[in-house]
Amino acid sequence: MSTRIFSAAVSLDARNLVSTATPTDLSTPLLGMRFLALLCTLALLGGTITHAQPAADANARTSELSVEQIMQDPERWVGDWPENLRWHDNGRIVYFDWNPGGEFPSDSLFSYNVETGERPAKVSPEARRAAPPTFSGWHHGEHVYDLDQQRKVYTRDGDLYLYDRSADRITRLTDTPDTESSPRFSPDGRRVVYRRANELFSLSLTTGLTRQLTDLRSGRGPAPDTTAQDAFLYEQQTALFETLREEHEKQEKAKAARERERAADNDPPTYYYGDGSLRQLQIDPSERFVSFTVQEESPDAEETLLADYVTLSGFAEAIEARPKVGIQPGAFALYVQDVQRDTTYEVDLHQLPGAYDIPAYQQEQGVEMDSSEAKRSLYAYGPYWNSEGSNAVLVVRADDNKDRWIARLDAATGDLTVLDRQQDDAWVGGPGISAYGGPGTIGWMPDGETVYFQSEATGWSHLYTVDVSSGEITQLTTGEFEVSDPRLSEDGSTWTFQSTEESAHELHVYEMDADGGDRTRLTDRSGQHFTPPSPTGTLATLYEYSNRPPDIYVQDRSETAEAERVTSSPTDEWLAYDWRDPKIITFEASDGVDVPAHLYRPDDSNGAAVMFVHGAGYTQNVIKGWPYYFREMMFHNMLADLGYTVIDIDYRGSAGYGRDWRTAIYRHMGGRDLGDYVDGSAYLQDEFGINPERTFIYGGSYGGFMTLMGLFTAPESFGGGAALRSVTDWAHYNDIYTSNILNTPATDSIAYARSSPIYFAEGLEDPLLMPHGLVDANVQPQDIFRLSQRLIELGKEDWELAMYPVEPHSFEKPSSWTDEYRRIFELIQESVGPMSEHADSSAP
Repeated sequence: MSTRIFSAAVSLDARNLVSTATPTDLSTPLLGMRFLALLCTLALLGGTITHAQPAADANARTSELSVEQIMQDPERWVGDWPENLRWHDNGRIVYFDWNPGGEFPSDSLFSYNVETGERPAKVSPEARRAAPPTFSGWHHGEHVYDLDQQRKVYTRDGDLYLYDRSADRITRLTDTPDTESSPRFSPDGRRVVYRRANELFSLSLTTGLTRQLTDLRSGRGPAPDTTAQDAFLYEQQTALFETLREEHEKQEKAKAARERERAADNDPPTYYYGDGSLRQLQIDPSERFVSFTVQEESPDAEETLLADYVTLSGFAEAIEARPKVGIQPGAFALYVQDVQRDTTYEVDLHQLPGAYDIPAYQQEQGVEMDSSEAKRSLYAYGPYWNSEGSNAVLVVRADDNKDRWIARLDAATGDLTVLDRQQDDAWVGGPGISAYGGPGTIGWMPDGETVYFQSEATGWSHLYTVDVSSGEITQLTTGEFEVSDPRLSEDGSTWTFQSTEESAHELHVYEMDADGGDRTRLTDRSGQHFTPPSPTGTLATLYEYSNRPPDIYVQDRSETAEAERVTSSPTDEWLAYDWRDPKIITFEASDGVDVPAHLYRPDDSNGAAVMFVHGAGYTQNVIKGWPYYFREMMFHNMLADLGYTVIDIDYRGSAGYGRDWRTAIYRHMGGRDLGDYVDGSAYLQDEFGINPERTFIYGGSYGGFMTLMGLFTAPESFGGGAALRSVTDWAHYNDIYTSNILNTPATDSIAYARSSPIYFAEGLEDPLLMPHGLVDANVQPQDIFRLSQRLIELGKEDWELAMYPVEPHSFEKPSSWTDEYRRIFELIQESVGPMSEHADSSAP
């Protein structure tokens, strides 16, 4: 079969080709063999091809669903589901974004009063502008609220506002063209401290007086205006002439007087911080210590380019995108300015134990400790101060993400005392523990002496506290499950969090005493529950299930409380189809581990199977919740109607199963993760008699990468595949994600060579479709073009490249979704389905 390279703009309708093709067209690789194949198909089907409806087979299996129906605007067919659920500060009203029935141009703000129980109502533009900020939780020590939790300071459109909860009153504090940000109360509640540009200010709530607290300037300071010759002449003149000496003394006394006046007026000291970007600017509650970080650009952070060809201007436009993996980190520094002592110093982050440790993979390569070469870049987040300003902690991470420290900071000296160190030979991550930078879960308990955080020390992400004076660590939750989004009650006595304790595939809301102990489950429906922080005892929950999109439920804070449904998202048309609840199964992998999967089992098997591979790598798809891949879920229902057995797997590297599962792909993507799909193909053969040659594999992004690796390195396990927006060479992907798993190309080239499909393209034996958006700034078109050239040079034939000129990484247009999945469905039918050469080997 000839190479097939098509644009999404080229119609594959045979009638259209007949009307436009010429003898010259028939001789080109683009149309020639494809045209002849379609003419043969046209003749076999009586002169028509229907792309929207599944092709009929010998058993006349049909589906109520079509690709066009599945891929249309979900708001109008599935029904728009509520998102961004949050509470009003008064605890009586919940807000959410919604577009029921698709009647509005986009999501609109709705509200629901839990006291009156009236139907949700659309919030008018006037009411929306006048509404206070929504509740985001009690942040002990961050002063978003005052100490009495009655007033809240916040920003809107770059200005400061004050909200009084008891009076339900909003007061505007600033009206400037500048942008004010990061406001908080002073400990006495009389002033608001905030940031404007690269300076900190204080605003008195009684007098309105605004005072500048910092004077931080970019650059290296004024250049000296004297040369060596100037200095010599100056010394000579003052030594020879008394009148000049007297004038000099007067100038020095005047300068000293100005300094005393500045000190008396509390003018902030001037500091030049260099040429980097100033970030994390803050001042401690006592207003003695200012802290900030300076981040310089990477010296070799060359941006990549792609082009947008379909533009309003009619001209192709260049798009600048992220650099590739392996860039050298720019210099980073954390500074503390002691206002009392008028001094500014850099905190030495490398005083932390293990700061110079050589990663295990480099030790295997023979790299030895050498502080000049092995010094790792470290990044600090914080400091996080308690409400009194008596204690501060930092979160410090290594650039290679194999270490995270939580350390107490002595702001007067810069000394660091380690409270917790999480080290991982692979990379630090997990729920509440950011894998891509950032502090993760951290905060102060009300006593101001104890910090809470999350750690994977046991192999599962759990909630901990540490006493900053003694260093004593207490584990609050334990077990083979994960905790996420922990929140303290207003009085600090109770935790609310989400957890997979009931099942790895469900997410429930739990309550627990602040010091740990027994956990009370507050949600009872099987599925996934997402609950924003509440200012009262009432819970508002976004609840979803495998075959039902999210809807809002409200209930009292009790394990026996009945939840009241607030919204109903699905349309009657969508509900008319009997959507399958995919069965969650496990099968034994070749290494003896039980691997979870979704199984869509048809009533009447056609002897073929489709395997879906979720993207993102670290995500979870085998859940009792509304999938991120809801279009694929509907597509799988259609395939099952037509007799296909469909399975999707939470392969090694997926989220939801603890640290060992998460890091099983370290230094070899396409290794153990792909092995789970190879073993899944064997499971389909053993359990259902499905020949691997009748098993199709497909997925997008990481799922596209896995599809390529499967077809290139394990062709005996599959009969065809579609690799959507796929990574073909990890050395061309971004740094923040890839370097966690494969280190860098310069330090671990073998990891990249064995993990990149482009090195294994000669193994392609089965039909392959590669759809890709042309304005994909994430997995860029260059990636798929490089693989296409490799396939051309290898003389591979049975592959197709489909480009979508207006689509980014995540497709947006229903027409593109339809075209893409029509092609996928056609290839399934042709390669493993009723139209394939293997169709006569159907399973019993």
